[in-house]
Amino acid sequence: MQHNLREFLNVVWDTLHDHWTKFLYAALIAAVSWFLGRRRERAQWGRREFFDRLNISLNEIRDGTLMIRTIAEESCLEVFLNSVAVSTLVAAARHTTADDPLLELPEHDYWYYLNSVLNKVGEKFAEGQIRRDMGLPVTTARYVMCLTSESAGEVRTRKIRAMLIQKTLLLNLPKEEPKYESPTHATRWKTLKYLAAQFERTPFKFREVEICV
Repeated sequence: MQHNLREFLNVVWDTLHDHWTKFLYAALIAAVSWFLGRRRERAQWGRREFFDRLNISLNEIRDGTLMIRTIAEESCLEVFLNSVAVSTLVAAARHTTADDPLLELPEHDYWYYLNSVLNKVGEKFAEGQIRRDMGLPVTTARYVMCLTSESAGEVRTRKIRAMLIQKTLLLNLPKEEPKYESPTHATRWKTLKYLAAQFERTPFKFREVEICV
């Protein structure tokens, strides 16, 4: 038993002796990667940037007040399932401007991005589809969805946002500015007016979806 243990320890020692530079190099790479990752995370926190997250937000005007509610928030990789697609998405989000919050993506790819978000929205409202299939009473409405990253005004956090708004509301926004639950929501009102103007100009950046509840 002791002989076998001694042989095992000798093998381990010989391996470490022969390959110690490789182990040291691997450890050094891991330490540097950890340090750079932590520094990047601190910088992102300081700038309140969370581009690796997708926020799906519902926008409505109720009793003259603009209401913004989160439907879901997921890791971009969980939604789009491909690191290259996510990298392209994040790069587009970083380059939006105060005047144009819509993500600038290749037109031939836009459908796939929006369809991925549509699948996530569909998960949230799957029960309504089953109820309708069973002949139970449901309510349906058509919504418009698009991908944005707002940077104007006093936006508290930079994220990729999939905005949902009823199509009838988007096409018939009130002329008067609504009231806000928070002063920072003035940026969202500006965004919605811009989206209404772009809906017919760049239709490939939008996707219509029927929600059933």
